[in-house]
Amino acid sequence: MSKRNSQAAKTAARERLRVEREREAKRAKTKRQVIVACSIVGVLAIAGGIGYAVVQANKPTHWEAVKDEKVVTPANTTGTDGTTVVIGKDSAKKTLKIYEDPRCPVCAQFEQTVGPTVKKDIDDGKFKMQFIGATFIDGDALGDGKIGSNGEGSKNAMSALGAALNVSDAAFLDYKAALYSAKYHPEETADKFKDDSYLIKVANTVPGLKDNKKFQDAVEKGTYDAWALAMSKSFDTNKDDVRGTPSFVMDGKKLTTSAGNPPMTVEDFTSMVNAALKG
Repeated sequence: MSKRNSQAAKTAARERLRVEREREAKRAKTKRQVIVACSIVGVLAIAGGIGYAVVQANKPTHWEAVKDEKVVTPANTTGTDGTTVVIGKDSAKKTLKIYEDPRCPVCAQFEQTVGPTVKKDIDDGKFKMQFIGATFIDGDALGDGKIGSNGEGSKNAMSALGAALNVSDAAFLDYKAALYSAKYHPEETADKFKDDSYLIKVANTVPGLKDNKKFQDAVEKGTYDAWALAMSKSFDTNKDDVRGTPSFVMDGKKLTTSAGNPPMTVEDFTSMVNAALKG
């Protein structure tokens, strides 16, 4: 091979090496661009996810939104926002205030034991009953200022009670008894009353509410949700200094045993009511 041919071969080899290096450089650059682009997309996706999560976290719950809704008052109510619920004969001279929370286990115990006596006394005209409903068990147990941080069942059941009251006084009393019954009242930690289907299932055991489409529609649509919050507020601002349930007040005086507890037997209840009626 001549010296000239040898030099040409070396030049051609260097040119091929240069071209190959340029190709490799382009491939590497393209790879880096793809990686950067994917990283940006990933970061944006994460940021978007975080943004969505923040928006959802700050979004008001159903019950927080209900606070701003207009109150629809059930039939058979009077007073501000229909929160005065008095049941009984006009001839009855005195009124017994009964404070209860739908999820309250002690209220359920009272209703199962003494409830039939209360209903009989109302029917007999011994006294009228004024119902004041609480929902503090749903409460703000997490201390975050959000309504329903410990559940929704008390408020949802209260709304359903409003739907029953809209049907009739009798339907309200029978439905309240059914909700507190041993068969249907859940443990305090089990928030079954938050489910409309469960509330309707219980209502179907009450003659005045069985397959009652108007009642069911009101429960499912939350017609009386704002009323439930208004009723709960009436408990929170009550002037009887009642802070727990069940509580009983007649003529501004709490009915309690010597130990300061509410009457949980028929004997204690009857004795205290009779004394209050004479007072």
